[in-house]
Amino acid sequence: MTLDPIPSSQAGSLPSIYQLFNLEGKSAIVTGAGRGLGQAMANALAQAGAAVAVFDVNGEDADAAVAEIRAFGGQALAVAIDVTDSQQVQTGIQTVVETFGGVDVLVNNAGVTSRSPFEDLEENDWERILHVNLGGIYQCSRWVARRLISDQKSGSIINIASISGLVGNRGGLNSHYCATKGGVIALTRSLAVEWATHRIRVNAIAPGYFVTPMTDRLKNINRSFYDELVGRVPLGRFGEGSDLAGAVIYLASQASIFVTGHVLVIDGGYTAW
Repeated sequence: MTLDPIPSSQAGSLPSIYQLFNLEGKSAIVTGAGRGLGQAMANALAQAGAAVAVFDVNGEDADAAVAEIRAFGGQALAVAIDVTDSQQVQTGIQTVVETFGGVDVLVNNAGVTSRSPFEDLEENDWERILHVNLGGIYQCSRWVARRLISDQKSGSIINIASISGLVGNRGGLNSHYCATKGGVIALTRSLAVEWATHRIRVNAIAPGYFVTPMTDRLKNINRSFYDELVGRVPLGRFGEGSDLAGAVIYLASQASIFVTGHVLVIDGGYTAW
């Protein structure tokens, strides 16, 4: 089978690959971006041309992340913020609008976890995980969406889920975390449908095991179990922050203009068998 060539009269109207992935003139908020995977995604968005607001509960981490973006010529703003606090979120978004002229992309990355057998899980720990991992998405998404709807602008919301929201987390002792990530996936799909009429796309990224301070601690505590987990990844390693760069740029840009309600799994094949 051969494909007919694109008529020359239409070829000039098609966007180039550069244009599809280019984020110049766009502004993005990344929560929990002071370090780790959030910082890696903030860097990627800035390298693609977006002005990036680094939201983090730790102001020093946010400042350091912004300094790194500015060092390679990117435009960035640090905002110390608790994503579960409605007033702080509203104020933070207003600061971004005043600084960058609007908000086009929101990456809901902020999240926490802990380890406990479920039967021994304290109520305050259960509520804390829910409050941050789902409550933070509730606060940030609704206030960004209100802004996009009132300004009649299209936008992209990217929620950071986890393979822990898709499969049982063997040896994790964090079923409360898994429950919130399953909720993130369900919320992503529902909001994608609800906000489609406003041209707001809502997608999720579900990372597998990545090199983070948490997995580094596991390596120090139980090296044999750590090595077993690495061995279960078909590609033979844990992910690095840079492995999320292409995904977040894709979902933030025009390259994914017809993609919404999707969960993009990035796990080196961990859930493939």
